Amino acid sequence: MIRTDRLWLVPYTPAHARRLLEGDPHGDVWAAGYPTDDELDVARMYLSLIGPHGDPAPFGPYVIRLDGDDRAVGGFGFFGPPDHDGFVEFGYGLVEAARGSGLATEAVVAALSTAAAHGALGARADTTPGNLASQRVLEKAGLVEVRRDAASVAYETRR
Repeated sequence: MIRTDRLWLVPYTPAHARRLLEGDPHGDVWAAGYPTDDELDVARMYLSLIGPHGDPAPFGPYVIRLDGDDRAVGGFGFFGPPDHDGFVEFGYGLVEAARGSGLATEAVVAALSTAAAHGALGARADTTPGNLASQRVLEKAGLVEVRRDAASVAYETRR
């Protein structure tokens, strides 16, 4: 688990991924709007990968939970271990009610610190040109824009 001042980033388990896909928290506390469609896609991918490849931790998906009430408010995920250049790629998302309070930046910074502690030399992420909030999150987390086109804005950082 990754701990921040306000969050827990909890690595996925097969049981959690199945609960997401069943739409039944089975005792978990889910914020309104959780799981998002993107989170359901992550759960499907996670379950398809763990059989043949094993658990990708620490370079897999995490549930973002609020410290205090343990409510799931989103997800953070690495798209695998560092590549041949030492970079990890990642994505993240929060339910609507959790946006705008710095939680995404807090999660990204903590997860990238964990990746660096496990050998990652840098990180990459992209967003759409119209998603200014995500661009601010990436910039606040220390990433810089490296490429922009009509479909995406690419960011990276070296640790």
